[in-house]
Amino acid sequence: EVQLQASGGGLVQPGGSLRLSCAASGFKVSDHAITWFRQAPGKEREGASSIYSVHGGTNGRAIYADAVKDRFTISRDKAKNTVYLRMNSLKPEDTAVYYCAAGERLWSNDYWGQGTQVTVSS
Repeated sequence: EVQLQASGGGLVQPGGSLRLSCAASGFKVSDHAITWFRQAPGKEREGASSIYSVHGGTNGRAIYADAVKDRFTISRDKAKNTVYLRMNSLKPEDTAVYYCAAGERLWSNDYWGQGTQVTVSS
């Protein structure tokens, strides 16, 4: 059974940092594209960052939405079968429920994990 477990959210002050984790079971994170989505209150869900599988010549290259570029870093630990999202210089507008998803293509979401709440506030 494919499962994704997101964790690491919390309350942080503006300018602070958090690291989200997406632990997978039932498949290898290296074999799929993994994406972090987020949904702020009253807004549609949007993609924050997506990382390619290690296959097909893309070898784990990552893509970022403009809103998080240069502040967020997505990475993959094959041994732990986990994908991380390191979030630095957090802003109030980063407040959202963050979800991880897995799929065959970048930004795809064939499988979803549950969300983890990130709140950026002083």
